[in-house]
Amino acid sequence: MGSTSTTTKRAGAEGGVGCAVHKGRADAARNRERILAAAREAFVIHGAGASLDEIARTAGVGNATLYRHFPDRDALVHGVMHAVTERIANRAQQALTEEENSFEALRSFVFAAVEERIGALCPMLSGRFDPTEPQCLAARKRVEKLSEELIRRAQRAGEVRTDIGVGDVMVALSQLTRPLPGVGCGRLERFVERHVQLYIDGLRAPAKSELPGHAATLEELREDH
Repeated sequence: MGSTSTTTKRAGAEGGVGCAVHKGRADAARNRERILAAAREAFVIHGAGASLDEIARTAGVGNATLYRHFPDRDALVHGVMHAVTERIANRAQQALTEEENSFEALRSFVFAAVEERIGALCPMLSGRFDPTEPQCLAARKRVEKLSEELIRRAQRAGEVRTDIGVGDVMVALSQLTRPLPGVGCGRLERFVERHVQLYIDGLRAPAKSELPGHAATLEELREDH
């Protein structure tokens, strides 16, 4: 009787410890996501020099929690860029898998990238971000592969003009989501969806005009780096 009671108590205690560990990990994961979301917004508005104290306050965590997840600013920049790239890749995969219409799949991917504000983020963070870091390089290559597949599929279906390449789409996304000089991100955002839709309409086949030059490739865009 005593042995059974002791065993039961021990099992209960171990179960309680396990639940506490699981809850602690879940809380830590939620805090990390809050920090990354707050940091992305802050970087878009204020650039890579945004206040880490303000990011912690916006995320609803203490400074110690922020630094436990991201020991310095560069680590936080890396975390934001990786999270953004992963989300874009996942949305591209989702569009390929779930959207039967090839043009709508491409459109879905484009607006997913726009929501991440890549045009505002990339120029601001490039000086503190190593694009050759293995984790982020793998995520970027996944985005490129999936976006190229989206474009090629739409072209094969006769939905998208054949004289454009994935580099053209990436350049347009970057430019259309980048604030104009002297114009804050908040003022630009109300027009972004409108301007991106204008661009997407220009991708439709049959083409209404002949484009000068040749389709931009990702290799060309990276030649100077």
